Amino acid sequence: MSDDLGLGTVVLAVIGGAIRVSTPFLFVSLGETITERSGRINLGLEGILVFGAMSAYATAVLSGSPWAGVAVAGLAGGAFGGLHGFICRFPRVNDVAIGIALMLFGSGLAFFLGKPFIQPSAPPLPAIPLGFWSDQPQVQAALRVNVLFLAGAALAVFLWWAFRNTKAGLILRVVGDSAEAARAMGYDVDRVRLLATAVGGVLAGIGGAYLSLYYPGSWNEGISSGQGLMAVALVIFARWNPLACFGAALMFGGAGALGPALQSVGISQGYYLFYAAPYVLTLALLIATSSPDRALTGAPGELSLK
Repeated sequence: MSDDLGLGTVVLAVIGGAIRVSTPFLFVSLGETITERSGRINLGLEGILVFGAMSAYATAVLSGSPWAGVAVAGLAGGAFGGLHGFICRFPRVNDVAIGIALMLFGSGLAFFLGKPFIQPSAPPLPAIPLGFWSDQPQVQAALRVNVLFLAGAALAVFLWWAFRNTKAGLILRVVGDSAEAARAMGYDVDRVRLLATAVGGVLAGIGGAYLSLYYPGSWNEGISSGQGLMAVALVIFARWNPLACFGAALMFGGAGALGPALQSVGISQGYYLFYAAPYVLTLALLIATSSPDRALTGAPGELSLK
């Protein structure tokens, strides 16, 4: 009986952890999906995520409003994304190299500006207690869902629909599949990609705000742990499909929740190895999707993935 209770506790902890851990992956991957659908890749997402976390936390500390922090993080992310898109408009500029440079710049700037905000406490984002119907603390904790997770889930559905049924979505796909065809149709390819990269930056910044204002709910220099870069692998695995990004984000979140879930039932020997699960999963996905013998199904034609 105790084994059943222990297994049930682990399952609930993994479910709750998957929801909590997946939210930054979800926002960053959806933002990168928009960017890559336009035919551009942004490896600066890690820097945007970290800077978004810092700017959100600092704003929440100074203003007393977590939602003001989310707004500022989105604006900061949009500025970084727009900068990436603007620089990449010039000839002979490599998307990947610029992304890496902005990743280092964003992270370094966040660490420099964020030092005064490591100690102060910021108001957290609210959560919806969907487990109110249960008397068990494990159920209540697992079903305590942050508003941003629900917003991200709704956004994934909307983007899946918009890519297929709206003029903006169709223009984005045309630009990503063939720049020459888009120009022949009268579309400004550079402008579309600039806007797509900026919007992707906005979503990555919001993902960073979730990190510092909800889970783990603090600001420090190691808050991201490479989630921005892992989200790029997630997008490729999801084949640039927003709904698949949602499922893949939950999978990454579940992998990240294994270690804490085992800790919750008293497994203390070797549990720390499970903290490496998201990184092992990322490596496995990169290997699985990098086979030279088969094309990347669904990849935009203009995307520089070889």
